[in-house]
Amino acid sequence: DMLAAIFDMFVQVTDAARVAQGGLGIGLTLVKSLVESHGGTVSAHSGGSGQGTEVVVTLPLAKAEGTIADDLFAPRADALPAQDILVVDDNHEAADSLAALLRSMGARTSVAYSAEEAITLAADAQPAVGILDIGMPGMDGCDLARHLRNDPAHARMLLIALTGWGQPDDRLRVSAAGFDHHLLKPVDTDEMLGLLLRPRAVA
Repeated sequence: DMLAAIFDMFVQVTDAARVAQGGLGIGLTLVKSLVESHGGTVSAHSGGSGQGTEVVVTLPLAKAEGTIADDLFAPRADALPAQDILVVDDNHEAADSLAALLRSMGARTSVAYSAEEAITLAADAQPAVGILDIGMPGMDGCDLARHLRNDPAHARMLLIALTGWGQPDDRLRVSAAGFDHHLLKPVDTDEMLGLLLRPRAVA
C-alpha cells in the first residue's frame, strides 16, 4: 500500500523506518530524480509483505532528436544552471542527500554541517542561495541568517529555511531573521524548485 509513495521525499515505510537506523527516506527520491534526468523511468512492484520487492529502472539506449525523452531530460537535468547553493544542516545525511538532489538538477553546491562552517564556506564560495536548517546546536539557522544578512557580501543571498518547525511563532522568528522563504520537512521538491527558479528583483 506504500508503493505509490515510496519515491516521494522523506517517505518511509513504518516497519522499515524502525530498522533504518536514522535513514531519512531520501534515497529513492534521488534514484527517481537521477533516472528521470537521463530520460528513464523507475517503478517498484511487490506481491505483499514478505514477498520481496522488485525495482525496475528503464533507461534509453540511445536518444534521437525531438523525442519525448529529450523533453523530459531538458527541464530536469539543467533546471538550476549556474546556481551556487549552500546547504546547511547538522544532519550529515540530510545535507549530503539534498546537495546531491540539487546537483542532479544542475546546481553547484557547497555543504556545511554547522553555522560556523557555513560562514567560512559562504566567504569562499559566494553562493547565490542558502538552504538552512534551523534547529542546529550552538549557532542555529536563524543566527546564521542574521549573520549573512548583516554581511554586505551576502546581503542579497536568497535564504530558504528548511525545517521541521512550522508553528506560527516559528514562522515569525524565521521571517524576522531575514529568510526569504520557509519550507517544511519533508520538503516538496517541486515547491523548492519553483522558489529557486523564481526571478529575483535586482537591487
